[in-house]
Amino acid sequence: MLQQILEQKKEEITKLETCYSLKRDRKKTSLYKAIRASEASPALIAEVKKASPSKGTIKEHYVPAEIAAEYEQGGAAAISVLTDQRFFQGHIADLVAVKQMVSLPVLRKDFIIDKIQVLESAHIGADAILLIAAAMTPQKLHELYRFAHEHDLECLVEVHSVEELQAVLNEFTPELIGINNRDLRTFKTDVNHTAAIASHIPEGILTVSESGIKDTEDLHFLRSHSIDAILVGETLMRASSPAEGIRMLYGS
Repeated sequence: MLQQILEQKKEEITKLETCYSLKRDRKKTSLYKAIRASEASPALIAEVKKASPSKGTIKEHYVPAEIAAEYEQGGAAAISVLTDQRFFQGHIADLVAVKQMVSLPVLRKDFIIDKIQVLESAHIGADAILLIAAAMTPQKLHELYRFAHEHDLECLVEVHSVEELQAVLNEFTPELIGINNRDLRTFKTDVNHTAAIASHIPEGILTVSESGIKDTEDLHFLRSHSIDAILVGETLMRASSPAEGIRMLYGS
């Protein structure tokens, strides 16, 4: 599935504009600082997500800006917006709408493999982007990481295994590392995956657990392993309301 998505991305990249007018005066909001400052433990990156390749449509009534506003009111530290159109039914317009609605940092979650996508992310107002280790070589990831920082974008570097983590750390030291609990071969999720990999992450790097976080038990487990933040989409999107989803997850 990942390979299929990446092939689609390569095709999309050829159609992107070659230049963007970047608004240098627009103030960026730091995802890193928002996680550090969060009163909730672990901090919540709440995801605006309509569908997924494995589950199909998750949310029928889908108004990204309204969902994000509820997330902010519910105590989220940051918002993640899925912008992939083909496989997740997202759009860059969703991120634009969310950024205009909330004061929180906004993470663009997509399959970013080229500098033109980084420029596009800065252009549409993202504060941070996701870079997936499984999608490229560590050298390429480092190149995009540096390029993103040159354009005032923070990066959440996502890994799926200890081997991927070590390959990244051998190349450079990211500020934020996300551990995806989803097995890319079976698409099954297990939060124990985070615990197994997190122990290999050096101190000083903020750790984010992603995917498959379903209830308070999962949250308590991740808290016991000193995880700094969780990225949650489907669980919140399936709740009766985004705010209620946050309350149920955090047991408040």
